[in-house]
Amino acid sequence: MPAQGKHRRPKSHRLGRAAAVVTVGGAALALPLIGAGGAQAATAQTYTVKAGDTLSKIAKAENVEGGWKKLYADNKSVIGSDAGLIKPGEKLTLGSAAKARTTATQASTSTAAYVKPVDAPEGTPYHQNGSMWSSGYHTGTDFVVPTGTPIKAVAAGTVVSAGDGGAYGNQVVIQHADGHYSQYAHLSQLGVSAGQAVSAGTQIGLSGATGNVTGPHLHFEIRTTPDYGSDVDPVAYLRAHGVSI
Repeated sequence: MPAQGKHRRPKSHRLGRAAAVVTVGGAALALPLIGAGGAQAATAQTYTVKAGDTLSKIAKAENVEGGWKKLYADNKSVIGSDAGLIKPGEKLTLGSAAKARTTATQASTSTAAYVKPVDAPEGTPYHQNGSMWSSGYHTGTDFVVPTGTPIKAVAAGTVVSAGDGGAYGNQVVIQHADGHYSQYAHLSQLGVSAGQAVSAGTQIGLSGATGNVTGPHLHFEIRTTPDYGSDVDPVAYLRAHGVSI
């Protein structure tokens, strides 16, 4: 029979602002906490920098004539003296030869790329009743997987907590651009840390049986806040974003 997790109310986590760390040319750079990855052009002639961007990457993606050197020259007053140090939120002028993006293209880019957290069958469904859960029902959906199975972020976002979740065992909680939070519980190993920006499909850890469980599985939740008790139907949420389950 599919494993069923027995969950006590987890400890509340006080979430502070954190910084993700990336490297540019071998140097570590601290980036401010952001709600989600995914850059968008502010207008047809400007580009808003996202975490992980480089001038070379932007110039190539936006067809900037003259490449990254021209992009840097046009935006030196914004970037500063170090071409390798660009910050999320900075708006760069692309120039007249840059590729114009339509509103429709921007919308498609921002809503695409949701994936299933693990390639596995469903176990205990959302809202199954039972006295084993402190809320009186199952607050997420379980996926039946053996210990050590890679677990993926369902969408781009920022890790707001990664660590001990009490009855949830080792857990990861990620904030997404639409204001929802995804939770991945009972992990045997964590692969991310608080403040880290992730993309859809990023491996965030390995499945396990930590916390209050009867066997290895992934307990997956979607919430309206990072805390216990704000759950919504996770399968319906993923299906609404184009994921086949």
